[in-house]
Amino acid sequence: MPTSPSTGAIALLTGSYTPDGPGVAALLLDPATGRTTYDDRVKPLPVSGASFLAAHPSLDVVYSTNETEAGTVSAIARDGDGTLSPLGDPVSCGGANPCHLTVHPGGEWLLTANYGSDTAPGTVAVHRLGPDGRLLEPTDLVIHQGSGPVTGRQEGSHAHQVLVDPAGRYLLATDLGADAVFTYRLDTLTGTLERVAVNAMRAGSGPRHLAFAPGGDLVFSADELSSTVTCHRYDATDGTLTALSSAPATAAEDVVNQPGAIVASPCGRFVWVTNRGADTVAAFRRTGTTLEPVGEVPAGGTWPRGLTLAAGHLLVANQHSGTLAALRVLDDGTLTQPHPPVPAPSVVCALAL
Repeated sequence: MPTSPSTGAIALLTGSYTPDGPGVAALLLDPATGRTTYDDRVKPLPVSGASFLAAHPSLDVVYSTNETEAGTVSAIARDGDGTLSPLGDPVSCGGANPCHLTVHPGGEWLLTANYGSDTAPGTVAVHRLGPDGRLLEPTDLVIHQGSGPVTGRQEGSHAHQVLVDPAGRYLLATDLGADAVFTYRLDTLTGTLERVAVNAMRAGSGPRHLAFAPGGDLVFSADELSSTVTCHRYDATDGTLTALSSAPATAAEDVVNQPGAIVASPCGRFVWVTNRGADTVAAFRRTGTTLEPVGEVPAGGTWPRGLTLAAGHLLVANQHSGTLAALRVLDDGTLTQPHPPVPAPSVVCALAL
């Protein structure tokens, strides 16, 4: 990816909802101070519903969801000075409200989780990528089935994330509505998905996002509806999950709380989660397979949705306050109070380049 002209600065992209937010915008993070500023060389790209961003593993291309009922995804090219431009037109992802995407490690396939709607089920879509990274034809769409006990949230399936396991063997797709994590095998010749397991989660938990420990044998889930964080054993031979322990996502007891994003440290000893409602970021230390709360700090705004680890900081996308805050990670996994946040209207995610 292109680098920033500012010595040591980390290039960032943020995604936001238009028209209140700019769509996709470029920022810079100073890793020494945690100060975040807009990159005034780069004009924002007005991508509609840019609720999640993912980078191509080898090309200067970024992909964005377009979270609308129509459901499309976009490819964005970055040139040498970071300038953003559309790489082709948005392409249908076959489902409503795409909310997460990832690029397969080989760089030939884009995988998208479509949340769905009150009437449309959650789905996972596959698109072929061209040699230059542009979106080509869709090659598969799998439909999730299932429901849960939480009225108003779990009448049907709602896919919320799709990611590749550390071994590169399976894809895991969380489903908040079905209380399940679906495991698939991707045929890298045809771009089709084969379901190999359906992992039932705790009823009413609403699994939203997963984060793997670096060894790949443990995976942590942010459970939106039960406001918990769960440690699971992951069997890389068959793609199955076994819940081992859970902890409350926040110490706050007087608010309705919905965990959002979850991140595991590169060393595997710490886990962090955003709390929408409590408006905090909570830190946990992993001891064996148990998660111990070790601190909780303000998120630097309200309704913290996205969480990104970059250069010793956690970047928090606070959707309702429209702020992007940086929290320094200390050696014991705890977090400092947020640095003065930068205004970022309707921001929901950040991507470190």
